[in-house]
Amino acid sequence: MRLLSPSCGEIRGTTHMCGVMHLAVVVLLLAAAPCCHGCPDKCTCFSQTVKCQNQDLDAIPASLPANTKSLFVTGNGISRVSVDSFPARLPSLTDLYLGGNGIESVDATVFDNLPNLTRLDLSNNRIETFSERAFPLENKVQLLNLSRSFHNHSFMDVVQRVLLRGNLLHLAVLDLSNNDLVILPDDMFAGLPGLINLSLQNSSVISVLNGTLKAPPLRDLDLRDNSLRDLPFATLEDLDLKPALRIQMAGNPWRCDCFFEDMLLWLKNSTQVVDAHNLTCADPKALRRRPLLQVERSQLKCSGDMEGVLETSYVFLGLVLALIGVIFLLVLYLNRKGIKRWIYNIRDACRDHMEGYHYRYEINSDPRLANLSINSDV
Repeated sequence: MRLLSPSCGEIRGTTHMCGVMHLAVVVLLLAAAPCCHGCPDKCTCFSQTVKCQNQDLDAIPASLPANTKSLFVTGNGISRVSVDSFPARLPSLTDLYLGGNGIESVDATVFDNLPNLTRLDLSNNRIETFSERAFPLENKVQLLNLSRSFHNHSFMDVVQRVLLRGNLLHLAVLDLSNNDLVILPDDMFAGLPGLINLSLQNSSVISVLNGTLKAPPLRDLDLRDNSLRDLPFATLEDLDLKPALRIQMAGNPWRCDCFFEDMLLWLKNSTQVVDAHNLTCADPKALRRRPLLQVERSQLKCSGDMEGVLETSYVFLGLVLALIGVIFLLVLYLNRKGIKRWIYNIRDACRDHMEGYHYRYEINSDPRLANLSINSDV
């Protein structure tokens, strides 16, 4: 028995097959040679993929293979992405992953040398400035992941400017989950005519203003785990204009009071909310944890809330009146001598006045004095 595999010549009828095998090996070697040639330090390269992960890099490697299609530079310490981050043109690059680097600034024209960029992941960073000119005018970005990148709602205007003026006309998927957004401006997504998938999960959203969701042709909307108490009637109308839209809204503290009637009616008549059976009331106490679909309109009351408001108002009014009384007594105490002198003056004036009346009464009561008084007056 031979331990070595037979050569091509030893196998009858396999000469053509061996030629094909040798040609395939040569083609694979030639295909692998360009990708491995010039692979940056601390990176691994395979085919058209370059990975530079968790290497404590402070900048994106400059000497990237020209045919790179997917670039992973994640888990490093890159605080800024500037025009120098991609000095050479990379026409084949479509997928760029820059998550977990602590990026604080994304400068203008940073992606100009990536004309075919379609997927950009900037998740898990600490972005404070993001230039609205970061993307080229004719960019092809279709997916943008900004999850866990904005940790202060004061940077909301940064997000708004990029989405509104960043020329993201082809953007279809936007992930803004796990951020501190609080309130969404009414024109935030007006510059995204192709947006169909939007994730706002766990982004501390307390309100969705009228017109915020009107412009983009959404098909998937994730509003789970926010701080929504209800949705305005105008927002519900905007959602009704998108019959194909699928919405997730579980994990919000819905307030089932008398102002929730429009929302409840919409929820029971709409098929857009895919997790409607998981929505529960957070307030009032009588309806807490009650599924919204089981709440009746007659149960939506504000009487308890109004009683609480009135009780608080009465307490506040009592405190104000007590404060006014204390101030009045203090003023009286500080001016006690002047007030006492004023009272004495009034008493003396009243006494003189009464004595004058008493004198006139005595004169009028005696006829002789009365005639004398009349003659003297004449």
